[in-house]
Amino acid sequence: MLGVTALDVYSGQRLTATQSAAAPRIAVTETITVNSAPEELYRFWKNLENLPLFMDHLESVSEVNARVSHWVAKAPAGTSVEWDAEIVDDQPERRIGWRTLPGSQVIHEGMVSFEPATAGRGTVVRVDMLYIPPAGKVGVWIVRMFGEEPALQVADDLRRLKQLLETGEVPTTLGQPAGKRSIFGRSTLGRRILGRRMQ
Repeated sequence: MLGVTALDVYSGQRLTATQSAAAPRIAVTETITVNSAPEELYRFWKNLENLPLFMDHLESVSEVNARVSHWVAKAPAGTSVEWDAEIVDDQPERRIGWRTLPGSQVIHEGMVSFEPATAGRGTVVRVDMLYIPPAGKVGVWIVRMFGEEPALQVADDLRRLKQLLETGEVPTTLGQPAGKRSIFGRSTLGRRILGRRMQ
């Protein structure tokens, strides 16, 4: 809890300093319980090159040095964005905090924490993130129009992380025939409702 509070204070100060007051900030908090030990999850996440295995919007992450990495992610309309990030908080088996470096196309800061679940039932993985999308308010509108809201991205990524660590693979429908989704199915509300029905 202290780590999240520190992140909120630090992120609020830094994002305010780097962006005008008119710039929209998106706060994301998502949790999931994974049937793995905290140390296993920490080791897997700390190897940043593993992240594209379950983060669908990431194309690649390459380590520049022990603290700095270069990220390439997919963006709406077939484009991509790149940024450099540094690890600012590293507590083995507990949490990892990061922030993008000045000059990055995407500005965000976040923390992932790994807490033992009750009754020895795996680990609660929690992601807290503050994000400023490209193109300011227009960027927020565009990503939501395309159904790429950051909170949904993070929730989907965590579900894939759970599948990958518990079963060794992430199920996919790639290559399988599918009908065209309706406007409702493509909308944020539709995705949330359909997601709940499938759980």
